[in-house]
Amino acid sequence: MQLQRKVAVIGAPLDLGAGRRGVDMGPSAIRYAGLATRIIELGYEYVDRGNVGTAVAEATAVVDEQARFLPQIKATCRHIAELVGDAARDGFVPVVLGGDHSVALGTLGGLREVHGPGGAIWIDAHGELNSPETSPSGNVHGMVLAAALGLAGERFREHGWDLPALAPGRVALIGVRSLDDGEREVLKELDARVFTMSDVDRLGVERAVREALTHVAGPGFVHVSLDMDAIDPDVAPGVGTPVRGGLSYREAHLVFELVAESGLASSLDVVEVNPILDRENETGKLAVELVASGLGARIL
Repeated sequence: MQLQRKVAVIGAPLDLGAGRRGVDMGPSAIRYAGLATRIIELGYEYVDRGNVGTAVAEATAVVDEQARFLPQIKATCRHIAELVGDAARDGFVPVVLGGDHSVALGTLGGLREVHGPGGAIWIDAHGELNSPETSPSGNVHGMVLAAALGLAGERFREHGWDLPALAPGRVALIGVRSLDDGEREVLKELDARVFTMSDVDRLGVERAVREALTHVAGPGFVHVSLDMDAIDPDVAPGVGTPVRGGLSYREAHLVFELVAESGLASSLDVVEVNPILDRENETGKLAVELVASGLGARIL
């Protein structure tokens, strides 16, 4: 992370963008795993901004099956954007706790309002580059990266942020191993660096991350977005869309150690922790460890 020694945590207990319920409890699980203590131990000033409000699925009608609950998701993301923007202006490293990955639209919207368009490293088993027209499920968490790039259509525009939030040539994906046909078509045209798990196997984590960091570096901001399903489900079982063959425990830590070493990243989100599907909060605890590595924790 950059030289700011202040961290602002923002909880986003949103599960409207996912197909399985439970990630709304993710921020509590991560906090309960000792996030505040770990960050303070690293020498940071720590402030917790609490949770943004969200709609409840059972009390909310779906009006568009191609982009389920999108109006409610945008409303929550607008509040996230406000808190992230305030934190960034005050010199804090914003750390957003999901919730499903659609919360990243709010994070990136807030960063764009402060810094202009920036870059992002997207650590995820999935591409999240669908649009309402290409999504097989209508779940918005599978569209959020496309939306942040301005590629998911006018439905994603909202008062409170401009799109695109990301410059199209400053996106890198790491850990990908499950893509839909529509996402493959987008990646053929997008100037993004994509390191599938096969690429990580061949190149090694260090080379993949260093090349990703070089690709996303530039003005504005560099955001790191961690979907916990990037990590192998044997290590991170508490996720809603697990895909076998992900990053190992040590590979995931090395990713964040290299990010911290680079000094490029100015913000972080950690999403898709689902305590209902977890084992004794293993995934919440791992999320805390990885945030700590991204903020500079080292073995020696």
